Amino acid sequence: MMGIVRDETVTFRADSDESSGLVTGSSRDRSYDLGMAGPSASRPILVVDDDAKIVRLVTTYLEREGYTVISAGDGVSALNAIERHRPALAVLDLMLPEMDGLAVIRALRAQDILTPILVLSARGMLSDRIRGFEDGADDYLPKPFSPAELVLRVKSILRRQTEDSSPIVHGDLVVDPARYEVRRSGTPVELTRVEFQLLLALLEADGRVLTRDQLLDAVYGHDASDVMDRTIDVHVGRLREKLSDDAESPRYIATVRGVGYRAAPAGA
Repeated sequence: MMGIVRDETVTFRADSDESSGLVTGSSRDRSYDLGMAGPSASRPILVVDDDAKIVRLVTTYLEREGYTVISAGDGVSALNAIERHRPALAVLDLMLPEMDGLAVIRALRAQDILTPILVLSARGMLSDRIRGFEDGADDYLPKPFSPAELVLRVKSILRRQTEDSSPIVHGDLVVDPARYEVRRSGTPVELTRVEFQLLLALLEADGRVLTRDQLLDAVYGHDASDVMDRTIDVHVGRLREKLSDDAESPRYIATVRGVGYRAAPAGA
């Protein structure tokens, strides 16, 4: 499969080798339609890309693993598909017609639609990946990509969704992973995805100290190696501000100097 991808900011030659599983892009084709979920799958996976060849390749690999796949070719169709089918997960390109992928993510999160999002995009710079996570993506895989790795990331995200997601209570703080909701003394606290994952990791550690590297892994997953560890300090600062938590006398997040952070003792 050969071709040229031209988008607002990216131009690159595409070569796909099925034997190596590496995809670097392909020519655009907007002729395909939104598919329907098969009768055997109540919650399909949605693949969103305006490149039909990418959609077909990703679909092939996911269907080999037994997943039912539906697709959309632009941002507006993606939103409609998620609202209609409530997929288990969406694989989402960013440079889409009608509405770009980041706008799709923000629109979903603004409506409290928590469908897991795996971004698959030629925008592979660190700043792009951080922006994706900040806006609410669950994972980020830059192009060129390995379809086999994409399948593993899909499985990892879906596995996390099935793990125990009972609310965690820490003093007057209640964190509900299933709803992506945080309440302090009964009042909702608006957090970004990164802040939520950071708080959840600390509370789930049950008092154990987590290093900055461990927290980076919890928040950024596969892309943690490209993120400076001091980024965690920035997010902790913002999280403390939103929780009205005093670093000198913490109720929720305690600093362990020279090591990292841990949850402060409940009732402190």
